[in-house]
Amino acid sequence: MSKIALVDDDRNILTSVAMTLEAEGFEVETYHDGQQALDAFNRKLPDMAVLDIKMPRMDGMDLLQRLRQKTSMPVIFLTSKDDEIDEVLGLRMGADDYVKKPFSQRLLVERIRALLRRQEAVEGDVVGDTEETKVMERGHLRMDPLRHAVAWKGDDVSLTVTEFLLLQALAQRPGFVKSRDQLMDVAYDDQVYVDDRTIDSHIKRLRKKMRSVDSEFSAIETLYGIGYRYNEE
Repeated sequence: MSKIALVDDDRNILTSVAMTLEAEGFEVETYHDGQQALDAFNRKLPDMAVLDIKMPRMDGMDLLQRLRQKTSMPVIFLTSKDDEIDEVLGLRMGADDYVKKPFSQRLLVERIRALLRRQEAVEGDVVGDTEETKVMERGHLRMDPLRHAVAWKGDDVSLTVTEFLLLQALAQRPGFVKSRDQLMDVAYDDQVYVDDRTIDSHIKRLRKKMRSVDSEFSAIETLYGIGYRYNEE
């Protein structure tokens, strides 16, 4: 049974979403602000978290920033109806997905299930010597899907599930272009719609993380209007 943490200062949302998730077979923990959640996460992490952005004491952005210092646990943001800045900033800070308020609880459940399936695949619940599970080496890059481990020039790089899947998809075939639609298919289930901005934000954060260990990193090339390509160095 997967444990889901819900963090929102709206008690009505906490109650209704928790009831829905529990009915779907999840174990649910609820928190009214980011600080309360962080205190609990420091004791034990859930399997994934759903975070509101605007909260007292510690907002969702601050909480995500602190979480990403120690874990790649999947995170979904709940964003304001028309606030694209929140969406883009959240993705660039390391959120895996976002859902706009007001939202369909069925949509949220599907997003949660999709993220957990991706997490299980990356962590090795899908076994066997396949392109998706075997260790891959491309020049300075080394990826071990069964351990969710990435290294560049011998230095470890911590990636979220989404970032890992995107890098894996690009690096599997160096020199070949992957369109944004193809990358969406890799990172998200068919029933989950995301737009181009979501993929672009994940790629920007992925590059930033790689450049944190090598300022000269340039293996991921943007082909404007087409997609992205991995060039083996």
